[in-house]
Amino acid sequence: MKTYAPALYTAALLTACSPAADSNHPSGQNAPANTESNGKNITLLNASYDVARDFYKEYNPLFIKEYQSKHPGTSVSIQQSHGGSSKQALSVANGLQADVVTMNQSSDIDLLEKKGLVEKGWQQALPDHAAPYTGTMVFLVRKNNPKQIRDWNDLAKDGVNIVIANPKTSGNGRYAFLGAYGYGLKATNGNEQEAQKLVASILKNTPVFENGGRAATTTFTQRNIGDVLITFENEANYVSKKLTQGQFEIVYPSYTISAESPVAVVNSVVAKKGTQKIARAYLEYLWSEPAQELAASLYLRPRNPEVLARHKADFPDLDTFSPEEKFGGWDNIMKTYFADGGIFDQLTAQK
Repeated sequence: MKTYAPALYTAALLTACSPAADSNHPSGQNAPANTESNGKNITLLNASYDVARDFYKEYNPLFIKEYQSKHPGTSVSIQQSHGGSSKQALSVANGLQADVVTMNQSSDIDLLEKKGLVEKGWQQALPDHAAPYTGTMVFLVRKNNPKQIRDWNDLAKDGVNIVIANPKTSGNGRYAFLGAYGYGLKATNGNEQEAQKLVASILKNTPVFENGGRAATTTFTQRNIGDVLITFENEANYVSKKLTQGQFEIVYPSYTISAESPVAVVNSVVAKKGTQKIARAYLEYLWSEPAQELAASLYLRPRNPEVLARHKADFPDLDTFSPEEKFGGWDNIMKTYFADGGIFDQLTAQK
């Protein structure tokens, strides 16, 4: 399947999450409760994965301006909680009063559906399986690529140090693990044993698994640890092209995994607060042309084909696979690969 490839962050970027009120809690804990007063002063909380903070920092003002223009006299503020996608989902499951969740894998929202917090069939409530933009996994290497990293198999070489997020708690890390595994299956004509051998060698070259995608970026770019960072393409592009020009390069693997970033309303929260309409409007606006343009400008692949066409130069063709087509649905993926004692744990034990 062909797809299109669509962030040393300063302290300000690490903490700026919302135009109105910032709630940057790595695990989503202790995020301020949402309140709504007589329909005129509305506060929404968006629980999101950590690498999405730059997008929502700019998206929130777009939505607020649009919504307030259509609802004169209404004041809207949006708070953000960022962390590893699965940690965020668990925080919401444990009581974090998020009106909406914007994650990087569907299993995190499925968890909330199973607990009765998100409506059944949430993926059909919005277009494109409720994922307004997509991405994939790429490599960020240091200038001139000193270790000559070209593809997943190069990550298994002796002397290569890799930085990734923890696949047990982070969607970013899971996509990295599955990307390597999928490549291994293709390279060995479906030989599971040989594919696992490749992945085990890659994990052996990964001394530490960071808490989330942004923590992994900070370790690689600011702490100068590692030879290669495996991360979402929007993160790699934003670092190399907008924040640290000339210091890093992006390597696109020959075969890599596609990633959707699904969104949903947390019905149990909005029903209690009476914020159903604005929460849904907040998510629906992600498909608007201004929001799709913003996504493209931050190297997220927009769903709008006209917007994508206008930014085609930023999105080289990639040969990708979806995790569902390669490994089955996310329920199976989580049980088989990332549950305690699963394949990830088995291969990590070989380090």
